[in-house]
Amino acid sequence: MLAWLAAPAPALAQDNVVATATLPRDLSPWGMYLNADPVVKAVLIGLAFASIVTWTVWLAKTIEIVLAKRRVRAALNKLVRVRSTAEGVERLADAQGEVVQFLDAAVTELKLSTGSSDREGIKERIASRLERIEASYGRRILRGTGVLATIGATAPFVGLFGTVWGIMNSFIGISKSHTTNLAVVAPGIAEALLATAFGLAAAIPAVVIYNVFARSIAGYRATLGDAAAEVLRLVSRDLERVAVAPTPSARRATPLSVAE
Repeated sequence: MLAWLAAPAPALAQDNVVATATLPRDLSPWGMYLNADPVVKAVLIGLAFASIVTWTVWLAKTIEIVLAKRRVRAALNKLVRVRSTAEGVERLADAQGEVVQFLDAAVTELKLSTGSSDREGIKERIASRLERIEASYGRRILRGTGVLATIGATAPFVGLFGTVWGIMNSFIGISKSHTTNLAVVAPGIAEALLATAFGLAAAIPAVVIYNVFARSIAGYRATLGDAAAEVLRLVSRDLERVAVAPTPSARRATPLSVAE
């Protein structure tokens, strides 16, 4: 009789210990962060910082790209209505930006090529200058987007590392407590999975924003190419006018002389 009464005592005591041990656990995101392992906490902090960087880059680059595209389109709309580089410089005298740089490079090369009869050589040199300026602005507009690609590619793996580490610690805790009760196992696994959730929350916006920026920048660079082509057409017209007007008085009236 005494043996029958004493048999359930160890199991009952173990259940009481488990219940008492799990009462203080807070399974809200903030509570899971506070109860997490230091390594998991470091992972969560890093992913939160990466998410802040993603949205900061999104705001800054969105403003930069929108203003750049608007600036180039406005200058290009003015440029298509002019007939020479000198007139283009005059129309865009108060403007700044990429198209003005194109015109300045063309005028500079025309000045340096004064007296040369090789029109194709002049156009090739101007095209080379415009190509370098276009590449420079293309590199400038891409600044900051590499961070988004890095975050999008690495954040899920960083979160997975935090999850693996947290689950390892959970299993170690299970082995020490000598119980597989779900109330003991679940909080540790939930804390570990929080790292994966943070990793996905940081990676998904970064990938989407990077793809949006890639399309916007491609459109900006296409507009730059249109502006460079328009400047080359103006230069070609100027050079043809010089060839058509061989007299000294006519030469002094060409855009080459005006540019000087």
